Amino acid sequence: MEDPKLEDKSFLIDNLLKLIASLRGPDGCPWDRKQTPRSMLVYLLEEMYELADAIEADNPEDICEELGDVLFHIFFMARMFEETGQFSIHDVARVSTEKMIRRHPHVFGADRVESPDDILQNWQKIKMSEKNSTANVSILDSVPGKLPALMRAFMMFDRTAKAGFDWNRISDNLKKFEKKIAELKSSLFGKKKTVADEKIGDLLLMLVNIARFAKIHPETALLGSVKRFEKRFKMMEKRLAESGRRLEDVSQRERAQIWE
Repeated sequence: MEDPKLEDKSFLIDNLLKLIASLRGPDGCPWDRKQTPRSMLVYLLEEMYELADAIEADNPEDICEELGDVLFHIFFMARMFEETGQFSIHDVARVSTEKMIRRHPHVFGADRVESPDDILQNWQKIKMSEKNSTANVSILDSVPGKLPALMRAFMMFDRTAKAGFDWNRISDNLKKFEKKIAELKSSLFGKKKTVADEKIGDLLLMLVNIARFAKIHPETALLGSVKRFEKRFKMMEKRLAESGRRLEDVSQRERAQIWE
């Protein structure tokens, strides 16, 4: 017979919290006891990327497992702060709940919205009015500096657009993109090769903004292309291996034929 306690789903969360307390306790794991929030950060980031891989692969079993790993690291990190008397996981949950209620007045209040765009605009207004936001703080201060460049660029454009700094149409961005391509060609094949890296950076930045106009996140778009390239390249390697050859033994022309 199943333990009746398991019928209460909150028991499972309490059990995980107790497990972490045991790991951090006097008779727990020496490795776990010596960890700090800073030392655990790299592991949390690794788990986030593994979760992203599982979601991209659309594997529910792996997603469930990776979500569990992320949850463990969040609880583990909260436990370390609880030990110093700063806050607990319950404070984390309370702050998050209060924030979500405050930022959803159309659900938990009397506000009315017409579209998802209205919701996003209201969200940003509420966020800027909260205690950590003042008139002297840049709207870009909310963009984490540690984000990968592609995600940071997208978030930066999202913030500035909400503040009214934006191009009117996607066609305007495409025209600027074509102009930047011409500048890149000039720097690569002309006498200004030293500025090619700057031009490539400008092109990538503009592509991010074009993706935003198209309501496509550049991170997921690029990830999809990387996955497709990886799959095709491995298939090409496999086909060559089946014929007893290696990639470096095949002419560029044949490589291109196999690739296609």
